Amino acid sequence: MSGGSSALPPVGRMSPLAVRMRPASLDEVVGQQHLLGPGSPLRRLIEGSGAASVLLYGPPGTGKTTLAALISTATGRRFEALSALSAGVKEVRAVIDLARRRLLVGEQTVLFIDEVHRFSKTQQDALLAAVENRIVLLVGATTENPSFSVVSPLLSRSLVLQLKSLSDSDIREVLRRAIADERGLDGQYGVSEAALDHIVRIAGGDARRSLTALEASAESSLDGTVDVDLVEASVDRAAVRYDRAGDQHYDVISAFIKSLRGSDVDAALHYLARMISAGEDPRFIARRLMIQASEDVGMADPTALQTAVAAAQVVQLVGMPEAQLALAHATIHIATAPKSGAVAAAVGAAISDISAGKAGAVPAHLRDGHYAGAAALGNAQGYRYPHDHPDGVLTQQYPPDELIGADYYTPTDHGYEREVGPRVTKLRRIVRGRAGAPDR
Repeated sequence: MSGGSSALPPVGRMSPLAVRMRPASLDEVVGQQHLLGPGSPLRRLIEGSGAASVLLYGPPGTGKTTLAALISTATGRRFEALSALSAGVKEVRAVIDLARRRLLVGEQTVLFIDEVHRFSKTQQDALLAAVENRIVLLVGATTENPSFSVVSPLLSRSLVLQLKSLSDSDIREVLRRAIADERGLDGQYGVSEAALDHIVRIAGGDARRSLTALEASAESSLDGTVDVDLVEASVDRAAVRYDRAGDQHYDVISAFIKSLRGSDVDAALHYLARMISAGEDPRFIARRLMIQASEDVGMADPTALQTAVAAAQVVQLVGMPEAQLALAHATIHIATAPKSGAVAAAVGAAISDISAGKAGAVPAHLRDGHYAGAAALGNAQGYRYPHDHPDGVLTQQYPPDELIGADYYTPTDHGYEREVGPRVTKLRRIVRGRAGAPDR
């Protein structure tokens, strides 16, 4: 926990480069221009004319801590920092008591809580009164959407602002400034364009990661020059030919997808490793794995989607480099799973019918009957409750009249769909009340 009128502890030449280069004013902030326009709530806070608590959420290295510090220095507010990883209710209450005493002498306190999504409900509830009564100005930082991790009363009392990953040009500006600025490398190192390009690639939109890589490379230099070989040796990553904004990006992800679909687990792992080594956003990889789990595996192995979703959660909750294990786990599962495109074909056929105007009225017995006058309209009348039948399934019309007998889902005989197929046939026969349904 830090106190005093300065937003952050003193910074010296031995401090990490990322700490030394933390913006000291709004003019030095790179990126997040969508939040810093004239008159915006965040700009007013930083300029000292706002008083609302704020929850900043976004990827690592996008400036959450920096913005919290700028808010605290705007009008000389005192700055207190807690981490949800180590602080409990006792620590929260201690800061609130300190802030209350400061108010008696006219001093305001900014309470910065890192990883606020990890606070329990009890810990968050302990903040409510202090936030509501403006005993503290809360600035919470989180990599999670606070709508799902912050209690509603605290959420409603705070501005929720989403920070975005820095663009490659933003990262390049951060690096060039660090190379030249006296707080940084002070122009003492010559950094090649190829080295800059590589650091930008591996940064993945994270300014702190880019500065850490630059610092490690500079410390390894014996002659004051930094080239791509030195960078890759310093940060232990291969300089893979891969451009996240160019053809290589699309070629590699295309090859990854097709290797998964083609059940070549080794090729899929190669392209996964290639993306990880080149600094591809792991969230992008996780999204592709979730898509492929339904598009190319589907009901042939319903657990593939569960594995892919779990990998995406590991990316969010744990981060890299550890999350690469979960991405590899999901890659292997999907690549080796039995394949079926029946799920994608089924929803595509249903959407095609909707696009062709085959919608029709919802059968009256399926309509909502939970309002006055519904029965008079015939809604929900005659509906047969499947759980009243011993088998849990009975004959009843479910689709609109225009779509009776439409078969969208056609299971394959691959994996679990080998079991699903006969069941689907049996269910259709019972539900439709006849031996089969005519083809459309």
